[in-house]
Amino acid sequence: MDGFDKVIPQFLRTLLAHLDPKTRQGIEEIRLREGFPLAVCQAGEEWTHPLWREKPLSEEDLHRVLETAGGGSVHTILDQLRSGYVTAPGGVRIGICGEGAVREGNLLSFRRVTSLALRVPHPLPGVAVPLLSKLAKGGRVPSTLILSPPGMGKTTLLRDLIRCLSQGEGVSPQRVGVADERGELGAGSLRRQLGPRTDVLENCPKAAALLMLLRGMAPQVLAADEITAPEDLQAMKEAAGCGVTLLATAHGGSWEELRLRPLYRDLLEEGIFQNFVLISLVGGKRVYQVREGQA
Repeated sequence: MDGFDKVIPQFLRTLLAHLDPKTRQGIEEIRLREGFPLAVCQAGEEWTHPLWREKPLSEEDLHRVLETAGGGSVHTILDQLRSGYVTAPGGVRIGICGEGAVREGNLLSFRRVTSLALRVPHPLPGVAVPLLSKLAKGGRVPSTLILSPPGMGKTTLLRDLIRCLSQGEGVSPQRVGVADERGELGAGSLRRQLGPRTDVLENCPKAAALLMLLRGMAPQVLAADEITAPEDLQAMKEAAGCGVTLLATAHGGSWEELRLRPLYRDLLEEGIFQNFVLISLVGGKRVYQVREGQA
């Protein structure tokens, strides 16, 4: 959590200092709610340290977190809002709830902030390596979709899969283009963790970034996190038609759940992906299940 400490205020670092080092390193999310004590999530469970229970958080505390993550300005980070979350330096995702300021049906900012969820990034070099023997064919990984519920490590697995392909670890080395719309895959220093043959296009709409990378950087592999819009699917269809391998993630708790959603059903029917990885939690541990062909 060393890099994470740089984007949180001192009062939060003081509270987290009550935890032993091993517990701190295992934190996956930090939850802050106005009027309630700090809570953390590990292995799918949310809990509060005994020393935190008599210290309910104020709205000012939540604003201090946003101010620190925004480099000194709450408005800097709130103005990024489009989907109920923002991305702070180092790929830290901050989910926000409260009273929204809406114009013509679009969320512009927040009048009041009552809850924050900080996703703690955990680079895990090597997490994708055990899967390569199941994914790779002839030294290359076919187009692969990573599927799991939120907070299960889709982005972490995708990041390490990109690193493996870029470095040639367990597969033939390949050029990888990364469409990093929200700065969670390769923003800042994270880019160096993606390998020497990786090119990252940050803070650009995913669909446009995929096509810009395709036309300008001659990638052998294109990667994007969280396919959520029809235009993302259209860009992937165009890239697949050019012979480029695709790596992507999607929210879903099962194969059947994926097929029930119109966007992903269309994606499956197009046959764009040859491999699927489902991440689930069993006994507090992540399990990676690989399927070939249609999900």
